Amino acid sequence: MYENLCRAHDATFELTDAVMLTRKAYCLADLSLSPVFRRKWSSIYEALQDTRPQRQKLMKLYIEQIPSQGRIVLAGDHTAWSRPDAVTLQDRTIEHQNTEIAGNKPIVPGEGYSTIAWIPEDFGSWALPLRHERITSWESPISKAVWQLKQVCKYLPTRPISLWDSEYGCTPFILKTADIKADKLVRLRSNLCLWTSPPEYFGRGRPRLHGNKFKLNDSQTWIEPVQTANINDPKLGLLRIQLWHDLHFRGAALHPMSVVLVERLNEDGSLRVMKPMWLAWVGDVMPSLEQVCTLYLRRFAVDHWYRFLKQRLHWTVPKFATPKQCERWSDLMPMITWELWLARDIVLDNPLPWQKSIDKLTPGRVAQSMGGILAVIETPAHPPKSRGKSPGWKTGQPRQGRIRYPIVKKRTSRPRKPTAKSA
Repeated sequence: MYENLCRAHDATFELTDAVMLTRKAYCLADLSLSPVFRRKWSSIYEALQDTRPQRQKLMKLYIEQIPSQGRIVLAGDHTAWSRPDAVTLQDRTIEHQNTEIAGNKPIVPGEGYSTIAWIPEDFGSWALPLRHERITSWESPISKAVWQLKQVCKYLPTRPISLWDSEYGCTPFILKTADIKADKLVRLRSNLCLWTSPPEYFGRGRPRLHGNKFKLNDSQTWIEPVQTANINDPKLGLLRIQLWHDLHFRGAALHPMSVVLVERLNEDGSLRVMKPMWLAWVGDVMPSLEQVCTLYLRRFAVDHWYRFLKQRLHWTVPKFATPKQCERWSDLMPMITWELWLARDIVLDNPLPWQKSIDKLTPGRVAQSMGGILAVIETPAHPPKSRGKSPGWKTGQPRQGRIRYPIVKKRTSRPRKPTAKSA
């Protein structure tokens, strides 16, 4: 990874070590107080201005660490980096935020970042990002995720299974990923309307593309399920899983899906959770119903990584002035996560006085114990060289204020067709 940082690789690599060893940081300059960062605080900003992480080469390096045995499981999602007060930051957009802020709306001005990660374990909070990139104002989360999935699948040795949240359970995502060699397990919103396969063509008129309506929230429109299974999961309890084949979106009639309904039940057979979970499988041979249910739960490891990213790796602490600085800083987050993953088997657990020892270390516990590892293996970064005192700002030279940029609002609705009168 050190070799793929290009310019300013020494200061940038020491910055990644400082991030791992610093538990609390109130600003970016606090990371310069770490003993592993041998430069002054101003070198942090200069490093992030000059460094050029090679994303494609780093992605290939990450993929080389994935074992060839077993099926590769990927998960995709996007998150927001809120910057409501950064009026001089270019290309800010309106992003969704879980906490309600101004105007009782869960939105905030900032930047969106899309992530596609490898989920290495059946259970746990480890998610290893292969790509973590900014969503520009001319892109959407779906178009960015499609591009990332296409880039990752080019270099994977086998056909992966990709897991996606309900935001990606729509016609555009199904159409744009149809040519990508990856199976998709997508969650569906419970208010969607799907369509069954069309009836047999009788030779008159145009062949039908759709059959009957299949409303997910109206059981009266459901057809007989192909398979039904009752499973007693040790964590989720009693589950009732139903399966239907050959359902499709109205705008994707040529791309049939297998739809799975997962319901949690009480011991008497009544619904334990009123809102069920709908899943759609698009791809080759579908796993068993038991495997599909537990497989989708692995997607939540990405949410754990986002929390770890913001709370422990200080991703949203800096207040950068340009989008390029934000992107270069964000490129370091996958590097740090992969370094922690590769060190998980050689570190000794170093719990705080109020923490219990655990056998299976989480990313935060590995970062807590990395000081001993770095002291032994040292660093490939070269020590700093003194270059004298900077002359500073010239006396009498005027200073110009930064340009203020408006928030970019993306168009979500289709433009109206011009009428004869307006034309």
